[in-house]
Parts: sequence; structure tokens; C-alpha cells
Amino acid sequence: MLSIAKTDSPADQREAYSRAAQNLFDKAKLVAEVGQYTEAGSLILKALDQERRAQSSGPQVLQLIKPRS
Repeated sequence: MLSIAKTDSPADQREAYSRAAQNLFDKAKLVAEVGQYTEAGSLILKALDQERRAQSSGPQVLQLIKPRS
């Protein structure tokens, strides 16, 4: 479905995931309009997964706070 290269920048990855999510939402709307609600639901779940991937792409920062002794 969506191919994200590991060499793409985080911004490129985020944009690709966002575009994929929007495309899936658009397709789900069209499918729902013709009455295929199960298929539309599946497409919506896939779109939400792409949105989640877009939000979590990029550098992950974890700060550890150590008390001074």
C-alpha cells in the first residue's frame, strides 16, 4: 500500500503517511456512499493507522532526569 523508504527525512515520511491517510478517508467516503459500510469501516481503520504513523514519525526524544546526589 504505502512504501516509506528509511532514507526519507522525517518530514517526508510524515507527509507520505498523511497523504495516504487522506486518500484512504476519501476512498472510504466514496465506498460508504454506495452502501459498502463494512469496506468503508476497514478503510477508515487503515486511515487512522496511517495518521498514527504520521504523528509518531520523526525523532523520538526521551529525557531522563537523574537527581543529583
